[in-house]
Amino acid sequence: MISRREFSKLAFAAVPAAALARIDSTFHGVQIGVQSYSFRDRPLDEAIKAMVEVGLGECELYSGHVEPGILRSEIRRWRATVSMEYFRNVRKKFDDAGIQLYAFNYSFRDDFTDEEIARGFEMAKTLGVSIITASSTLSVVDRVDREAARNQIRVGFHGHSDVKRPNEFSTPESFERAMAGRSPYINVNLDIGHFFAAGFDPVEFIRKHHERIVTVHIKDRKKDNGPNMPFGQGDTPIGPVLQLLKKNKYGIPANIEYEYKGADTVAEVKKCLEYCRQAL
Repeated sequence: MISRREFSKLAFAAVPAAALARIDSTFHGVQIGVQSYSFRDRPLDEAIKAMVEVGLGECELYSGHVEPGILRSEIRRWRATVSMEYFRNVRKKFDDAGIQLYAFNYSFRDDFTDEEIARGFEMAKTLGVSIITASSTLSVVDRVDREAARNQIRVGFHGHSDVKRPNEFSTPESFERAMAGRSPYINVNLDIGHFFAAGFDPVEFIRKHHERIVTVHIKDRKKDNGPNMPFGQGDTPIGPVLQLLKKNKYGIPANIEYEYKGADTVAEVKKCLEYCRQAL
């Protein structure tokens, strides 16, 4: 096993020379990036332009930005037949824009065939990333773990705030149960807004499990399953989380996930980025 810092150095060394002059959105050692779902109101090319305008140098790519919005059976067929050249071209778009493509968001569900799961890892490899994030179920983890270990790609499972659904990720115990007894490639993508709204402390969880957290999603929600809010208007401890990442040099990217209702996506994500910068 190598340390997170050594892993980051190796990953950076593998970045093409054209991408070395990338946008820098790192503040006091903490990489602030974005889940491209934040720009779900526009296609991928326009989303990348928006990231450049905002000044975001790192991205977790939402599968909805690369997959066709068609029926479930057609998506399954598309996943099985799409050329990997398509994903090489997607990677080139990010390299050309000076944005580090850090992770691929591909949410494994119980109705995924084994082929769909395997193809997700093939897509990630072609995109040149070593991390997949996934809003998934506990019952699919064993099948995902087999492919994750085989491909040596870390999977960060993403949670929501509905603690009454035992097969979904939400509580600290649900994440710990997924990791227990499985390969080190089973990890966590901690959404601090959802986690806090569900009644749990993201600072404590990150401190305890930082070696198994591939990225955190930054959003602000009111406590007690309250609504998404503009950054600074909710109850989520965004500042303490970012300060923890800064102080302890965990090397965990903090990706903005814009979900509250705002007037203009680019303007709102700019506000989110500035809030994070100030918090650091």
